[in-house]
Formats: sequence, C-alpha cells, structure tokens
Amino acid sequence: MDRLDNTVRPYAWGSTTAIPALLGTEPTGEPQAEMWMGAHPGAPSRTGRGTLAEVVDADPEKELGAASAAKFGPRLPFLLKLLAAGAPLSLQVHPDLAQARAGYEDEERRGVPLSAPHRNYKDANHKPELICALTEFDGLCGFRAPAETADLLDGLGVASLKPYADLLRAHPEDAALREVLTAILTADPEEMSRTVTETAAACDRLGGAYAPYAGIAHHYPGDPGVLAAMLLNHVRLQPGEALFLGAGIPHAYLDGLGVEIMANSDNVLRCGLTPKHVDVPELLRIVRFEAGDPGILRPEASPDGEEVYDTPIDEFRLSRYVLPEGSGVRDLTLPTPQILLCTAGTVRAGEHELAPGRSVFVPADETAEVSGSGTVFRATVRV
Repeated sequence: MDRLDNTVRPYAWGSTTAIPALLGTEPTGEPQAEMWMGAHPGAPSRTGRGTLAEVVDADPEKELGAASAAKFGPRLPFLLKLLAAGAPLSLQVHPDLAQARAGYEDEERRGVPLSAPHRNYKDANHKPELICALTEFDGLCGFRAPAETADLLDGLGVASLKPYADLLRAHPEDAALREVLTAILTADPEEMSRTVTETAAACDRLGGAYAPYAGIAHHYPGDPGVLAAMLLNHVRLQPGEALFLGAGIPHAYLDGLGVEIMANSDNVLRCGLTPKHVDVPELLRIVRFEAGDPGILRPEASPDGEEVYDTPIDEFRLSRYVLPEGSGVRDLTLPTPQILLCTAGTVRAGEHELAPGRSVFVPADETAEVSGSGTVFRATVRV
C-alpha cells in the first residue's frame, strides 16, 4: 500500500483551524477548506511511485482490480476529502449522469473553454456525494415543505416576502417551489438586495430557527441566495451522522468538519451565495423540485465491526472502523481499490502508522491489515 501526501485547497470559505487541529499542525492563518485524497487531475495525491493518477494510469487493472476497471473504466471512480467549512459554501446542485453527459457534449460542441467562468460542465460525469460529520456539522439539504416555508417567511414580518409566501401556498408543491426559486433568482438586483437586507435584520433579531439564515446573510449580504436558502431544510449533524446528496438536490454546507466522498467529478450548478456564475435556466432544468426530509444517515454495523453508510451509488462506498484498544488485527483486503483514512487515535495500516488526517491507498487484492486504537474510514467502490 502507498502512503498518500495530499493537497489542501485554500478556498475562501474554509476553516482556518479545523484541518490543522486534526493533523496536529499549526494554523497558518489562511483558510484550509478541503484535503483531497484520490486521483482527481485537479490535485492528485502523491505517493512514492508518483501521483496516484500516474500510478493508476500505469496499470489500471492491477491497481483498481479487473471488476472495477471493467465497470468504471481505467480511473479511480471516487474522490475522498476532509472538508472544513468555516463559512457557507455556495448553494448548489449536481446533474445526473445523463444530464452531465449531454451538458458536457453541448459545451464542447459550442467550444466553451473548460476554464471559462460561465462553463457549467467540466466533465461528463455525475457528482453524487456523501458527507459524514466529524464534528457538529451544519448544512442545508433539499426543499422544506412549501407551507412550512411560507409560515417561516410570514414570521419575519417583511412585507416584500409576502408574494413568495402566497405563491408557496397557492400552487402544487413542485410548481410552487419552481415559481418561487425562479422569482428569487430573476428579481431586480436592487430590489432583491433591499429585501435580503431587511430579511437578514429580522432573522438576526428573532434568532431560533432563523439564526442559520442570519449567519448566511452575514457572509453574503444582499445575495438572493439568502432567500433561496430559506426554501431548504436546515440540518445539524452530530459526529458520525451523514447526509447523502443525490442529483438535483439543492444543498450547501455551512459550518463544521467532515469526511466527504463523491464520484470523481467537478460538475456544479450554483443557485447563489457565490460571486461565481449562476446559469438560471440550466439550474432550473437540473433542480428536482420535491420537498422532503433530508434523511440523516447513521452507519449500519456488520458482525466484523465495519460500519457502512449505505447509499444507492456504485462509484463509492464509505464505511468506518472504530478500533478499541487491544482489538487485534483486522483484515480489510478487498478485490477493489481502497483509501484508508485515520481520523482519531493511531492506526497501523500495513507498514504505515497513521495519525489523524493521514491516509494510504491500497491497490485491489493487496493485503490490508489494520490494528491499533482509533477510527479509520474506508473508501472503496461497489462492483
């Protein structure tokens, strides 16, 4: 197996302290948002044999296993991350596989450069993802029932919100959500900025259920995404709990540290809370206008101690082992590629000793024995 040397991405929304605290390093004062573990071309992990992308490219069937290479092609199909949000991420959705392929092919055909700020599709893959909390973790996930959102808006006493509340009550669920999101994103910018400012002041004054939106508005004053965020369920995960984000589900992470895994893609359509491009027509085509419970996931334990976060996705499978002192050696060998990430204690993986935040890549069929006292996350695929 290969010890991984991983890149930390300094996105502006990142916490300045969470990842350094996990790694046991001194904060630099700069945001440290995501640590990437995988073979994504944007920041592939480094090994003693070259980057993980180079290692996989040199012999895909050996590194990935015959079944994984046959099913997903000659690439590692998932990307594992440590994600540390110190401020809200952009409100966003991801396309399904058919939408991603069609969108990518269309932009390629029209000659839109991959680096263009208005480019929507950076690749032809979908981007389902799972976030598992390591600390208390706040986020937004999926639409709240329209009538409940109407009550929430009415409670603010902001006159310019009344038309949105009325729309939410007057139409069937999908039509109501579509109309209100469209109205928010296409409103006159000056009028919307005034409404958001007044809404933010009311949220700040009332607190309680409004507090998360006051916090969002503090980071993005006047942004229409503040009102779009109020259409969504606010979720607070406790350590060990997780959220699965499928195609078309609007979401945003607000605060906290977690382990994130996703299909190996960079396709994002933004709804707000960002200075980046918002393609409203394409966004409205991708969003699933369905209200529902966000569905907090808790791991399902198997007899050998593996705790699995069950999702309907084949490109990744995330689980964890909590190893008590003196529990002996666990054999985690699989016919599929794995990344093992320690998040607590000290875990020995083969010849490598892993402190929190350290990880290894295990090629398919390579012996993977772990021991020690701590927590290790296992990322692999379903074949």
